[in-house]
Amino acid sequence: MISHHASATVVEVRTNVGNFQINLFDEDTPRTVENFLSYVNAGAYANNVVHRSVPGFVVQMGGFQFNDSFPPDAIATASPVQNEPELSNVIATVAMAKLSNQPDSATSQFFINLSDNSQNLDTSNSGFSVFGQVIGDGMAVVNQIAALDRFGFASPFNEIPLQNYTATDAQSGVEITRDNVVLITDIVVIDSAVVTNPGLNPVPNTRIDATPTTPPSEQGSSGGSLGFAALVMMAIVFRRKIAK
Repeated sequence: MISHHASATVVEVRTNVGNFQINLFDEDTPRTVENFLSYVNAGAYANNVVHRSVPGFVVQMGGFQFNDSFPPDAIATASPVQNEPELSNVIATVAMAKLSNQPDSATSQFFINLSDNSQNLDTSNSGFSVFGQVIGDGMAVVNQIAALDRFGFASPFNEIPLQNYTATDAQSGVEITRDNVVLITDIVVIDSAVVTNPGLNPVPNTRIDATPTTPPSEQGSSGGSLGFAALVMMAIVFRRKIAK
């Protein structure tokens, strides 16, 4: 049996709702962690928003930056990372979002599992790459975000959580400000030690070779799959950045 370790980097996600820490699984999913940390170290997650919240399922972030106007702008992304479905999508784990039916399409977006989603996400779309786990009392903050009212705007913001904003505001076209969105001010490395939380025992993905119990839909029983139009938009932004 493969031994799974918690030797890892620890990062802190700092938001206007509260902060929470993620223990990264460097040894189990090295490519995914390296990809994630490349965005962290580049400051790409500063002023990002939590753009999707599905009660009892996931909260998703990492793809869109709030530049004092709504909707947020897609961030520039690098090449997709190869899928690493080694660990299980149990509660409090953190995994990469990707395009439906494209296992190796993950770039910057990630999601936090609000419940045990292993039966679906460990198998669909060749499995979703879990690369970390929320530690300490961090899920209290994540659940606070998940409890916020959600609003439907144009995709990919059709399930966006907002604070201090009402259905009446939405109907009246009240402008959404940085005080309304769940804003990630930054994600920073706070502990890069080789062994950070040796007591953690990440759950291996033992379902990966099983037939998915819930076939992926176009948007994917995806646990946060990025919509095709949004992915294209991000690709265009990235190409423009490179062209410059």
